[in-house]
Amino acid sequence: MHEILGFERAVIVQGSAHGTDNSAMLNALEQYPERFRGVAVQPTEITDRELDRMVRLGVQGLRFNHMFKNGQLYYKGGIGIEDFEALHDRMAERGLHMQLWINCVDLPDLWPRIKDSAVPIVVDHMGRLDATRGVDNPGFKFLVNLLGEGKVWVKLSGAYRLTNNWPNYPETRPFHEALVSANPYQCVWGTDWPHPRQEARMPNVGALLDLFNEWTPKNEIRKLILVDNPARFYRFQQD
Repeated sequence: MHEILGFERAVIVQGSAHGTDNSAMLNALEQYPERFRGVAVQPTEITDRELDRMVRLGVQGLRFNHMFKNGQLYYKGGIGIEDFEALHDRMAERGLHMQLWINCVDLPDLWPRIKDSAVPIVVDHMGRLDATRGVDNPGFKFLVNLLGEGKVWVKLSGAYRLTNNWPNYPETRPFHEALVSANPYQCVWGTDWPHPRQEARMPNVGALLDLFNEWTPKNEIRKLILVDNPARFYRFQQD
């Protein structure tokens, strides 16, 4: 799939729905050390030895779940903020970042707990706000301001998670544009393949890349988001 899309390198993220067995992702990193980096899902019980092994293989961060549905964590077995707080110092020692899956409406309340973090924070899926709530939503504006101030990174992924309007998700475009305008130097893009827990029509990865190119018309900004930013942030060796 990456070859068809034209990608030479990629970051493999352990999905919350896939639990804490990262063995398939780690196997890919071990087989292709120049091509892949990883983001793992791990509870506090992980030993220093295993964490160090992950880092040696190319894991650059750990993913945490603060996404709620009907007042409950969306993935009841997910790794939450309490785990991040417990793992924080070990992550900082190893240069790992936090990838945070959160609906941005909950970000202002959570921010005091993580704002002094010594590890970089990546907010997943553009803040995962229902597009009908609009770019003027206070939670989304809070995210945009944090990005603009360089306090977080944002992953421009999951366009179809903000709206079900398949296949072009036009309601998502203003969110993408607001984030890119705020700070293109701390945005990265992702396919979100294989689209776990997708409850509407399955998106096409090639079409999602086409949308990114359409919504990001300046070549220099595309290169920042697709090449330069991830090479720097995920520590790919630069040619």
